[in-house]
Amino acid sequence: MVQLTPLAADEIDRALDVFAAGIAEDALAVAAFAAIRATRAAAADERRLLAAVHDLCRRFGIAILDEEPARAFSWDGTVLRTRSEPCVLFHEIAHWQLVPAARRPVPDFGLGAGPETGRKAEADAVRVADLATQIDEECAASILGILWEVAAGGPAIKAFLEQNWLERFDSPGTHRLFAATLRGLRVRDLIDDRGAPVAPSERLRAGPRAAFTTPCSYPAAGWTLREISL
Repeated sequence: MVQLTPLAADEIDRALDVFAAGIAEDALAVAAFAAIRATRAAAADERRLLAAVHDLCRRFGIAILDEEPARAFSWDGTVLRTRSEPCVLFHEIAHWQLVPAARRPVPDFGLGAGPETGRKAEADAVRVADLATQIDEECAASILGILWEVAAGGPAIKAFLEQNWLERFDSPGTHRLFAATLRGLRVRDLIDDRGAPVAPSERLRAGPRAAFTTPCSYPAAGWTLREISL
């Protein structure tokens, strides 16, 4: 993903301050944004973050394949190809959570080719989501994926910038979209009241499975990941 208007280092803090002021009346937005912003101090430890991705896939029951998406699809309807940046993979896991069951077996979730998909014509040929659905799901997957990276202790602020949430940081429309997207995730019980993503429970899984071994709390936000049963 390409950031539309890169911000210089000395502009980022001002943009973040303005954005924070614009969402100040929404408690959920304030909590989630604070957690994202706090990751400016997080280390980009790719090995640890990829381990977190793999553990999270196991908890959701998402099959993975150690292969570049350019060989086929990011998600081919059966497996998630994992030779990508961790932030991209958290984004794909978020899509998997959000997509209706009928579209889960479709390459790239029926949204058309993703940026890393190699067989783009095939992915576009099975696109079944209309434009409004694509926009809604991309916004939701963007925020949910960023919050998963926060929970894993990664530098999620980079994805927040790259996915253009500060493109119009002083626009009330941008602030409303951020807050509305979070409320949509909360209504679906995909995040809690502090903006932490809700982890799937191990209790109903058959056989031994790895625990979610990345940090299950985020001190800067006061998060403790809650579990749900699938």
